Amino acid sequence: MAARSKAIEQASERGTSLVDSAYAALKQAIRESVFAPGYQASAGELALRLGVSRTPVHEAALRLQEEGLVRILPKRGILICALAPQDIAEIYEVLIAIEAGAAELSARMPEPARIALADELDRATDAMGRALATGDLDGWGRADETFHRLLVERCGNSRFLRIIQTVNDQSHRARMLTLRLRPRLPSSEAEHRATSDAIRRGLSGLAREAARRHRIRARDELLPLIESVGLRHM
Repeated sequence: MAARSKAIEQASERGTSLVDSAYAALKQAIRESVFAPGYQASAGELALRLGVSRTPVHEAALRLQEEGLVRILPKRGILICALAPQDIAEIYEVLIAIEAGAAELSARMPEPARIALADELDRATDAMGRALATGDLDGWGRADETFHRLLVERCGNSRFLRIIQTVNDQSHRARMLTLRLRPRLPSSEAEHRATSDAIRRGLSGLAREAARRHRIRARDELLPLIESVGLRHM
């Protein structure tokens, strides 16, 4: 009886691992536009392309549907959701509010925690500068994403993190799609340093405003750019 129970437990763990692997692989493919917005396929076809079995893909799709990345169409397969400019505007409203709050909370942390976070944020910003100097725009995007992830992860409010995770993958897709068209990438580095410096010094109001201004500037640059190149969906 004990042996059977252990076998069931191991099988359950393997099943969870397979679903988690399918979820991670499918999400990454969507984030990097391997499966482009509007692409539609059966769970079996996606499983074949990802090198996993069909059942974990279906379970993974249920999770991704909750995050707004796919829609499951009964008897028609799985549709990769597209983002319209209005979606991007709404996503940025979430980013502006939460990251401003996260920066303010971070600046209120005890000094050792503030300094440790500011150091990590500066390292991410340094990586952005190195990537931009060598023309590695994908590397710049990854370092930029690291900065913003750390800002929310380390602020001490776990609900901020859960909320922002639902829009981060969507905003990443739009950011990477337009990265090579944006003219003011170096501006992000100075704005990042203003945020990390305010956190380091414990200036909560200044940290909040620096983070807020940064995301507003990015939004006000990105939305007209999307319109100018005629992108209706991303």
